[in-house]
Amino acid sequence: MSQLKISALLIAFLAILSTSSQAQLAPAEIDALVEKTLKTFEVPGIAVAIVKDGKIVFEKGYGVRSLARGGKVDENTLFGIASNSKAFTTAAIGILCDEGKLHLDDKVTDYIPEFKLYDPWVTSEFTIRDLLCHRSGLGLGAGDLVDFPDSTDFTLADAIHNLRYFKPVTSFRSTFAYDNQLYKVAGEVIARVSGTSWEDFIESRIMKPLAMTNSKAAFQRISGNANYVDAHAPVDGTVKTIPRFFSTSSDAAGGIYSSVAELSKWVITQMDNGKYSDGKQLFSEAIHREMWAPQTILPVGAPGSYNVHFGAYGLGWFLNDAKGYKEVSHTGGIDGMVTKVDLIPELKLGIIVLTNQQSGAAFSAIVNQIKDSYLGISGNDWVKKYSDMENAAKGNADNVTAAVWKQVENRQKESVKADLSSYTGTYHDNWFGDVVISQKDGKLWFTAKRSPKLFGEVLPYKANTLVIKWTIRSMDADAFATFSLDEEGKPTGLKMKPISPATDFSYDFQDLDFVRLK
Repeated sequence: MSQLKISALLIAFLAILSTSSQAQLAPAEIDALVEKTLKTFEVPGIAVAIVKDGKIVFEKGYGVRSLARGGKVDENTLFGIASNSKAFTTAAIGILCDEGKLHLDDKVTDYIPEFKLYDPWVTSEFTIRDLLCHRSGLGLGAGDLVDFPDSTDFTLADAIHNLRYFKPVTSFRSTFAYDNQLYKVAGEVIARVSGTSWEDFIESRIMKPLAMTNSKAAFQRISGNANYVDAHAPVDGTVKTIPRFFSTSSDAAGGIYSSVAELSKWVITQMDNGKYSDGKQLFSEAIHREMWAPQTILPVGAPGSYNVHFGAYGLGWFLNDAKGYKEVSHTGGIDGMVTKVDLIPELKLGIIVLTNQQSGAAFSAIVNQIKDSYLGISGNDWVKKYSDMENAAKGNADNVTAAVWKQVENRQKESVKADLSSYTGTYHDNWFGDVVISQKDGKLWFTAKRSPKLFGEVLPYKANTLVIKWTIRSMDADAFATFSLDEEGKPTGLKMKPISPATDFSYDFQDLDFVRLK
């Protein structure tokens, strides 16, 4: 065969590959996919956008904004994007770097002198870069109880102060463990360097240039626009509207509200190396490379459907390979809302899915099904796959919790009732403050002084371990309470941990270490 014919065949073969890897799902197919997702995972409302080659090629809303107040979701409906806000925080840091006002490897204490971790050496070495890539040595979600549930009175100053009480669980910079509190510190660095609040900086320096006119850095800043979703979650087996998550200190970690129409502008800028609006630069290409460069290595299991070989965290983004392409993504979750942004920069492809229910399986199914169509993958039914996985995980969690509540029920049926009065008293933790175990109408109650929503009945379980059943049932975070006893059997302290393996990691009860006050 001549070289010319071989070249022609090669060109034709490459053309076929190119075509198959960019076979976008038809709008009707996306509609069917999302409607199936809404039903399967009981999500009231979803919005989807696809960006390709610098343009929005699909944007649409489905379902309702709220089961309580109705209203249709459209492409302009605002959702809480939660931890997808972190990429905005890293971009803000990048803008300040471009202006020469700070550097990624500056020490945090240069800007926040009161910043202090458990280990003095780690404190002295901790950089702004370290704030952004989850390698502090702290445990997963350490300190998140100052934000979850959202009734706490902890200020940002409290959160920064509290970091000194958390003992590391790994060595510094050795292991990935997702952390929200340090992104709050990053937000404070932005505020102190810029002379304006994190919220004002994000809106004026990022959202305004990108014409994200309806997006806001916090829900409290939305005014005169009713096109936003309410939060939803299963409560005793039925999906219901639940109270919206509010925070006064964690916006830099997860406070932004935006729509698929406006997040698409953000995604286009990201995939164009920081360029926007006729070639203007929001942040430099050098900073953009830092954002998408591996900073903290993540473990990778079996290659799976996308033949994944590496995983890492950059600055505000997760990084991995998918069918030979670099994939850049992040998820976000607050009470009753979960979201995902997924990018394949070499294909100039961005997929955005926002939901108003806390089923991560829903956004994962949609993102993967759309992604498959661009990667030339067929045969996967991601809605079914994630439904099966979710049901299996739920079944396991239900079995664990059912066994616990069965034991509690048996204890309550005992002819000689357990005397729990000795457990009453005030217990103090260095970072969380005081909780009170009190008795009323023959029942024992747990009250967190600085987090009023952490209120519930305390019930006998086994020996000196009791369980706490929170009054707010949508939290899905009932906890064991194990009391330490002195030689006379009197309680001297209290430790806690979640009962269900499905409890969100931000309920970091395991980081509490209460001492009973005399």
